[in-house]
Amino acid sequence: MPGHQPPLGRLRAVLTAFFALDGFVFAGWVVRIPAIKHQTGASASGLGLALLGVSAGAVITMTLTGRLCRRYGSHRVTIICAVLLSLSVALPPLTHSAPTLGAVLLVFGAAYGGINVAFNSAAVDLIAVMRRPIMPSFHAAFSLGGMVGAGLGGLVAGRFTPTQHLLGLTVIGLVMTAVAGRPLLRCGLVPQAMADGEAAAPGETAGQAPGRRPDRRTRGLVVVFGLIALCTAYGEGAMADWGALHLEQDLGTSAALAAAGYSCFALAMTLGRLTGTTLLERLGRTRTVVAGGAIASAGMFLASLAPSAWAALLGFAVTGLGLANLFPVAVERAGALAGPSGVAVASTLGYGGMLLGPPAIGFMADWFSLPVALTSVAVLAAIAAAVGFATRGSAVR
Repeated sequence: MPGHQPPLGRLRAVLTAFFALDGFVFAGWVVRIPAIKHQTGASASGLGLALLGVSAGAVITMTLTGRLCRRYGSHRVTIICAVLLSLSVALPPLTHSAPTLGAVLLVFGAAYGGINVAFNSAAVDLIAVMRRPIMPSFHAAFSLGGMVGAGLGGLVAGRFTPTQHLLGLTVIGLVMTAVAGRPLLRCGLVPQAMADGEAAAPGETAGQAPGRRPDRRTRGLVVVFGLIALCTAYGEGAMADWGALHLEQDLGTSAALAAAGYSCFALAMTLGRLTGTTLLERLGRTRTVVAGGAIASAGMFLASLAPSAWAALLGFAVTGLGLANLFPVAVERAGALAGPSGVAVASTLGYGGMLLGPPAIGFMADWFSLPVALTSVAVLAAIAAAVGFATRGSAVR
């Protein structure tokens, strides 16, 4: 009932908290991977196979989560997945072999993939009601949560065991879910586009009539937006895994300066997302996607081919600014067109890009060189800009 709905500003804050929690928990796990590798005695290849459990669990769950959101509502599914994510992050330190680690990471990945689809679907519903392009602010919260989680993890790594640290994340996650979950459960949004007649089903969005399967053109557009997400996430995965090596190996920097490469990229991306709503309101979605892709492409060409480390660091920062809002816009548009199912498709393709990037660049580095391989990030960013321009008359406005 409308009388029981919390103010939209409060709902926005609650969803922002879940985005931040997701980034915080995931980053906390990532910084403990070296210690878990030592504990399990896994080889490099064994650890790599175990880590695929996160990816496999996420990809398998994303499509299923879209259906669950349509049936039970994205708010409820968000809370359930947040509980599962918080509980499952404590499992890796309890394992003592690579196969067991892979099994528990499959559960962790399933929760991670599920909550990403669920809270993005909830954000799409809120955007339909508020009629403001606020999706970048949610993804900025995820980035900020990740930065805090990684920083805190680094600080406590020498004082607490992985078991103690990750169990602490479980407690924090469950407490935050309990506090933020209550107002989220109380709210059942009805997008304004539907408010004049039939009420929306749980998880339904303004871009789709209740119970109606998206037509072929709509499904095609959802895939197109998913490709934009893929191109963006490819760059994120590549920067995380290969940026530091490029600085140290190809440009002869120290390990400390090399580590700053990804920090420049991540910080610039976070700043870009914090200002994303203002940018979208002034430029619109098409211009934001086209400009972002073009800027990221130029930045990555500079980062890949620059003869000096400082120019490469500048290129990393420019790339982060350019890519910042492409993924949020792609997911929002897919969700507006096809509801949670659209979010699931775009998220799955985006996550696939993040998985594809690091190994693809590794193969290209063997065939050519790492600088040449990294230019593929620039090429895909340019493709994302071209796709955004090509769809300017359909849904990206």
